[in-house]
Amino acid sequence: MELVKTVSELQQQIQDSGKGTSVGFVPTMGALHEGHLSLVRQAVAENTLAVVSIFVNPTQFNDPKDLERYPRTLEADLKLLETTGCQLVFAPNAKEVYPEPDTRKFNFGKLEKVMEGAFRPGHFNGVAQVVSRLFDMVKPDKAYFGLKDFQQLAIVKNMVKQLNLPVEIVPCAIVREDSGLAMSSRNELLSAEERKNAAVISKTLFRAKELKTQMSVKELVEWVKDEINNNPFLNVEYVEIVDDEELQAAKSWDEPTTKIACVAVFCGKIRLIDNIVL
Repeated sequence: MELVKTVSELQQQIQDSGKGTSVGFVPTMGALHEGHLSLVRQAVAENTLAVVSIFVNPTQFNDPKDLERYPRTLEADLKLLETTGCQLVFAPNAKEVYPEPDTRKFNFGKLEKVMEGAFRPGHFNGVAQVVSRLFDMVKPDKAYFGLKDFQQLAIVKNMVKQLNLPVEIVPCAIVREDSGLAMSSRNELLSAEERKNAAVISKTLFRAKELKTQMSVKELVEWVKDEINNNPFLNVEYVEIVDDEELQAAKSWDEPTTKIACVAVFCGKIRLIDNIVL
């Protein structure tokens, strides 16, 4: 496994891997866990060259404290990646990714006005900036994204379409801790007690899936909010039940779309997201 820190080294390594190479790419912000590693293993299995990037992207944080808090664990990340069969790790600094400020403004219409977009203004523009730049650097055939960030996945697919990029976006299943808590780099910032209580989020979503036939969409949204907020460690930012294409709020179970329940919850100061297909 090679570690490179500049775009020129990255592209040289990809070029040296030979013609006819299919490149699988997993963009990450580091602080890797089993969720990331499952994406990397899939990229390794489906391609002749697997590339992982580790870059905490400043343009997608609308809260400077959140950026500051975000865990940075490069040495530990590299040890974990050694176990996956990944051949190439790209860990650039901000100047390498943004030699000039990126002033591009993307328009994602309805997709960016709900849920994460409503509570984190500018977040998805930052995601689109960095992912499009990384795609341009790596030129992957396939790129792998976890379904935990369901809205981000929809945004990336939309961006690929807008920019007409020749890359296949591969969605990968949510990986959960034994407690049911969705794996996230942010889980490392929770105290042991917070982490234990954070499992209420997924337990509530699993129960919501069982209860959906007994309540209207609106009633189920309120039930999920109340269940999570009843835990003193947790504070709901939003609960939405949306369709899986446009991510617009569902009004009735009769609508002919797949419904996803999406939540953002603060556990202490740490913001966690999760979702489930209902």
